[in-house]
Amino acid sequence: MKKSSLITWGQLAIAVPAGALATLSFAPYNYWYLAPVSLFFFFYLLQQQSIKRSALIGFLWGLGLFGTGISWVHVSIDTFGGMPKIASVFLMSMLIGYLALFPAVFGALFNRFNQGRPFHQLLLSGPVIWLLLDWFRGWFLTGFPWLWMGYSQINSPLAGIAPILGVEGITLALVLVSGSLVAAWCDRNWKPLLIPLLLLGFSGLANSIQWVTPAPEKSVEVALIQGNVPQELKWLPSQRWPTLMKYTDLTRENWDADLIIWPEAAIPALETQVPTFLQNLDSAARNNGSTVITGVLDQKENGEYFNNILTLGMNTDGPYQYESATRYSKHHLLPFGEFVPFGELLRPIAPLFNLPMSSFSRGGFIQPNLEANGYSLAPALCYEIAFSEQVRQNVSIDTELLLTLSNDAWFGTSIGPFQHMEIAQMRSLELGKPLLRATNNGVTGVVDHHGQIVKQIPQFEKAVLRATVVPTEGLTPFTTLGSWPLYLYILWSLTLSMILIKRRAGHFRDHRPQEIE
Repeated sequence: MKKSSLITWGQLAIAVPAGALATLSFAPYNYWYLAPVSLFFFFYLLQQQSIKRSALIGFLWGLGLFGTGISWVHVSIDTFGGMPKIASVFLMSMLIGYLALFPAVFGALFNRFNQGRPFHQLLLSGPVIWLLLDWFRGWFLTGFPWLWMGYSQINSPLAGIAPILGVEGITLALVLVSGSLVAAWCDRNWKPLLIPLLLLGFSGLANSIQWVTPAPEKSVEVALIQGNVPQELKWLPSQRWPTLMKYTDLTRENWDADLIIWPEAAIPALETQVPTFLQNLDSAARNNGSTVITGVLDQKENGEYFNNILTLGMNTDGPYQYESATRYSKHHLLPFGEFVPFGELLRPIAPLFNLPMSSFSRGGFIQPNLEANGYSLAPALCYEIAFSEQVRQNVSIDTELLLTLSNDAWFGTSIGPFQHMEIAQMRSLELGKPLLRATNNGVTGVVDHHGQIVKQIPQFEKAVLRATVVPTEGLTPFTTLGSWPLYLYILWSLTLSMILIKRRAGHFRDHRPQEIE
């Protein structure tokens, strides 16, 4: 075999483990420094490749990342999807292959527009292409922004960028750092190393600034209830009242808390099916000067289903009445779990696409904060905590806390719930607000405004987390500006690229050999 062929096969063989390496930078492993290492290998492998070869390298790198990083999705498909093993493996393979297309497109574009120009590739157009593809992945078919590289840096020296530029800004910094290292290595020019130094300095300076002000005089006592109800039993009619009594008993022991928070869909019934229970719970909360916040499903008279958060007790609009109750309705629905894309085509194909309540309706993109016992909470239900722009636009100057309810029992003992918690931590860091996260079986925890978990309870246990939480006042730059600074960076980068490309073209034109007449 020729030496060139051995090199080619070696490059392809490295791509998959290089991608898988990045998974170790996310929770629960948290080896954040492996993210830039993975990107370094990826960018290095792309150097001096054809467009097709670059796309293949990108696809293989993506298979490594997503094949290991979202393996938890298969737990829900295989255990609760009611499909044969071969069908669930096929669906999982399709999902991984779809997500791997994004780094494949990056690889192709990386060398399509910048052949032979490492500076453009690694420090200008490369980061822009990465950002644009991440945004597209977070939007297309309602979006799947899982494993954006910036999430891996919640505990890294680059974390200080989040309150200014958000998780996408950290991703940009990671790509620039890794690209600079490759540019320095390939060109034997150490000037690009100034970029990582500048970014680390910028992050360190940003981290020293107190963007928001803690308000200890507004401290709130919270009780987060983790019922640990097995998913396969949750919706059985025989388990409805045992489940409600479990949550009621745990709540009764914690009436001294200002806020008592149950998980997503903690009530295993439609709201209209348990009016007396809700009235009694509301009355008990009022008598004890507390507020209960719970997830509950609802069906309107027109047949529409909603996944809601309901507040009961203090600071609500009078005693509980279905017509006037304060609710938050989930906006960003989970594909296939809460709605079926192209449902008219897919529903006749397999039972998986026709599960009960797989056709939820959306709440508004922006909804009022929940007012609970004198506190303003910006809510997000389960999956939608991963959508930074939606959460950002629901935070106002009056918001004191972030709230997210979830049920990760669908994913068993996999790494999925830890990644989910890590994403929630990033929202706290970006927005400068403490976050309360109540789940059915973990990870239930309290996150401070620096994005750090200050208290949590073990998974797979019936337990109550008690904590004193200090709200914050003020807004971070990211809360105010969102992604506009990144849009300006993209415009600047593309403009500079065009100038350099024209200058390079003019240089070649001026120095090409003159034709002999």
